[in-house]
Amino acid sequence: MARSHHRKKHKEHLRQYKHKEETIVKTATSKAAGVFAIVGAIIGLAVSYFGSEGSILWIIIGLVAGAAAGYFVGRNIDNSK
Repeated sequence: MARSHHRKKHKEHLRQYKHKEETIVKTATSKAAGVFAIVGAIIGLAVSYFGSEGSILWIIIGLVAGAAAGYFVGRNIDNSK
C-alpha cells in the first residue's frame, strides 16, 4: 500500500491554503488602534458630558482627547505584538 506522506509535494493543493490563513491573521491583528480610538472617544464623550454639565465646547474637547488617547494606546498595543 502506498504511503502518501512519504511522497514529495504530494499535498501541493493544500499548500495554497497555508499562505491565505497567514495573511488573514495579519490583517485582523492590525486593527486595535481603531477600536481603541472609538472606545476612547465614547469614554471621553461621556466623561466630558457629565463633567461639564453639557457644554458643547468641552464635550468636543473630551471627544477628541479620548479618541487621541485611545488611538495611541491601540497603536502601542499593535506595535508590541
